[in-house]
Amino acid sequence: MLIYLRVLKESFNFAISALTNNKLRTFLSLLGVTIGIFSIIAVLAAVDSLKKDITGSLSSLDNSTVIVMRFKFGPSDIPRWKSQQFPDVTYEEYQNLKKSLPDLDNISFVLGIPGGAAIKYQDVTSSGVDIGAVTHEYYDIEALELAEGRFFNESESVSGSGVVVLGHEVAQTLFGGSNGIGEEIRIFGRRATVIGVLKKQGQSLFTGSRDGQAFVPANFARLVYGTTKGTVFPQLVMKPESGADSDEFIALLEQNLRNMRGIKPGEINNFFVNELKGLTEFVDNITGQLNIIGLVISGFSLLVGGFGIANIMFVSVKERTNLIGIQKSLGAKNKFILSQFLFEAVILSVIGGLVGLFFVWLVSIVASQFTGDFEFVLSPYNMFIGTLVSAIIGLVSGIIPAMSASKLDPVEAIRTGM
Repeated sequence: MLIYLRVLKESFNFAISALTNNKLRTFLSLLGVTIGIFSIIAVLAAVDSLKKDITGSLSSLDNSTVIVMRFKFGPSDIPRWKSQQFPDVTYEEYQNLKKSLPDLDNISFVLGIPGGAAIKYQDVTSSGVDIGAVTHEYYDIEALELAEGRFFNESESVSGSGVVVLGHEVAQTLFGGSNGIGEEIRIFGRRATVIGVLKKQGQSLFTGSRDGQAFVPANFARLVYGTTKGTVFPQLVMKPESGADSDEFIALLEQNLRNMRGIKPGEINNFFVNELKGLTEFVDNITGQLNIIGLVISGFSLLVGGFGIANIMFVSVKERTNLIGIQKSLGAKNKFILSQFLFEAVILSVIGGLVGLFFVWLVSIVASQFTGDFEFVLSPYNMFIGTLVSAIIGLVSGIIPAMSASKLDPVEAIRTGM
């Protein structure tokens, strides 16, 4: 063990000597490893950050949540032209399922309002607000958190009362330092009273934030938009009871909807049942593919880096031929020489990799500053992967030069070195 620690120490000294004595040559040789590690870890960090951002935005919803609509989250076997003819889900279907569907914990009727809306308070206007037109159950399904006030109740939801719950950012825009509870605003050209303000969530680069939203009763929005297809996008958001079998729940849900719509046996469903866990799996699949593509592209940089390490090691062997001959003449075994040069190659490669990791760290800090609340994450796992990959590149690239050094004849090595 002590001899290998000594070899490691000598190899580290030789590696540092190569860095200091041949700065330009070493820099050019290690540049490939630095760029390769930078590319790989930058891709992994970016994809991990994207995944964290998306899953964080979905974390308020239970993974068992089911969303019924005429669209599908991911790819579908049904042609697009056919699915576009599917009818929207209706408020009546929401009412019927609420009464008849077994193992149902909660269900909410949701209207997607395209394009956002303007909310006006006196002379102040907040434009492009994402409006969530929902029934009162949505508050429990998504586990919304209020900073002030309350969410609308069942009576207000059914009657379509003019009440509104604002996101943090919208409330700040309209009322400044005040929470605005009890104030009257105008939305969809109609009057509504502010009854609640959500807790600040922070921005999400890819999926938006509750801070820029406002929630009104679905029936309040229906009075304005009606139910004309294409004007709004109705959805049924539901959560089964804890412990319920998801496959059985979905089968019963589909059968209930088929009966309501008079779909005959053998005919396909004219609606889609989207599971949130299916969306998270879809996100995992996409991020996995992005990782693979990034790794393949970055692999070419590492290949160049590997050639750079091999080149510097061949030069190192040639420069130290005389020293190798002296070591072998004094009894150094082949494996000692082999280990010495392998350690040196690994150390040089790891140094290049650490420089690459340092640049990724700098870029992640700068990028996070320019993207607001979206955070680029350089995880310890990715740092470990970067260091491990650079060590493997050094090991593979240094094996041939190390073997050639270990097989040198001591007499010929001393004569050649002289």
